Amino acid sequence: MPVKDIFVLSQKRFEGAKNLPVILFDYYDKEVDIFPYEALIFTSKNGVYALDQVNACWKSREIYSIGSGTSEAIRKLGGKIAYEAKSSYGDVFADEIKTHLQGLKTLFIRPKVVTSHLAEILRDAGVDLEEEILYETKCNDCTQLQKPPAGSYIIFSSPSTIDCFLRCFDWDASYTAIVIGEKTASFMPEDISYEMSPKQTIPACIALAQKMQNARNRTHI
Repeated sequence: MPVKDIFVLSQKRFEGAKNLPVILFDYYDKEVDIFPYEALIFTSKNGVYALDQVNACWKSREIYSIGSGTSEAIRKLGGKIAYEAKSSYGDVFADEIKTHLQGLKTLFIRPKVVTSHLAEILRDAGVDLEEEILYETKCNDCTQLQKPPAGSYIIFSSPSTIDCFLRCFDWDASYTAIVIGEKTASFMPEDISYEMSPKQTIPACIALAQKMQNARNRTHI
């Protein structure tokens, strides 16, 4: 039985999967004054890259990071992480860091649309927090994309990937949906079943898809 394709729905390449970039990231070209802030919060590598292109002085601040990809980008650009999240969920992350941020003027580098209540949780805990919107997620032009073949494994790594994929393509019952975590799963339409990755990383999603492929192939030998 032929191996079915595994698709990641962004431009970044991952071993073992093909790219179907249904989402794009638009970085804002705007001035950001880092001077007043003692701590920075990043919840995405895109926030790191967006800030770095307009003000490289962020590297001298205390940095609070969620997600392995975010932390990798911070370290790659020379930043030092004061605290790295134990959980990949924004609300849980806020609970983890709210005591660390007491007395620190803090800036949350964020996208236009957020799905967590991180800012509200921190403010309710008395954290002196401001927010800076530096990028947004947009759906790609569907006419530039080719629909995955029947039997494909589709990896959904954010609510935006669900929205943009389903704007471009009707769901095929032969597809297998892999979601990266509970927050993304909560945005999945009720009529689409899915498997959830045991770890909130895209490589872990790919590994799950490959495991399912292998198990399915063995049943057809």
